[in-house]
Amino acid sequence: MSQAFLWALLLSVGVVVVYPLLWMALGGFKSNSQIFEQPFALPLQWSFANYLSAWQGVQGYMVSSLLITVVSTVTTVFISAWAAFGLTRTPMPAKPLVTAIVLGGMMLSPTVALVPLVRMLQSLGLYDTHWALIILYTAFRVPFTTFLIRAYMLDLPRDLDEAAMMDGANPGQIFRRIILPLCRPIIMSCIVLHILFAWNEYLFAMIFTNNPSVQTLPVGLTSMMSKQGTDFAQVFAAMTISALPIVIIFFLTQRYFIRGLTEGIGK
Repeated sequence: MSQAFLWALLLSVGVVVVYPLLWMALGGFKSNSQIFEQPFALPLQWSFANYLSAWQGVQGYMVSSLLITVVSTVTTVFISAWAAFGLTRTPMPAKPLVTAIVLGGMMLSPTVALVPLVRMLQSLGLYDTHWALIILYTAFRVPFTTFLIRAYMLDLPRDLDEAAMMDGANPGQIFRRIILPLCRPIIMSCIVLHILFAWNEYLFAMIFTNNPSVQTLPVGLTSMMSKQGTDFAQVFAAMTISALPIVIIFFLTQRYFIRGLTEGIGK
């Protein structure tokens, strides 16, 4: 009975999570009138016209999102992993204080820093550029990512470092060839978490960009919704296109994602 109840509960949760996504994807195949007349029925005619129109409207925003997400993910994970390596494997004075300062960045609210950040980026000539979002996404995600990777590195055996040093390896070689491969699960978890953040982030993308060639997908979807008005079929198609890459990435990396989070946070 307990197993049956558990399976029923999990199935119910799965339906609650999957059904809205499926309903949105199917809505992209319908006409606007069918969405209002038969919102829960299957499409009467399976047409990709809405998806083709939506793709033409969001492809520029998707390129910007892809560029910003990839660059900020690589820089965030590399900086965080290198910082976690220094905080766990390298002797330094006042290490607890340095760790507290780095992890204290998680308490900084992005909304509080909006005005000084606008002025700073304008003075540096980075406002309304891809680099503005890349720098901001990296800066605000490094503390949390460092926290996760550091928690994972704390329980890695020190014997590996000592053996590598005896063989003549320097700290950089130890980091690249020993520590990073052992941290693959938490690295994958951090990559997925940052991709989810950067791909869906709206506040910074709306405030720090004005040019459509620089704006990301969430801002583009908002602009598209305001232009299309009540053309919900095309809006559903655009939302499905924007969500599809994240869904694919999560399913491809879910094994590493769950393992890395459970082992890292558990430690």
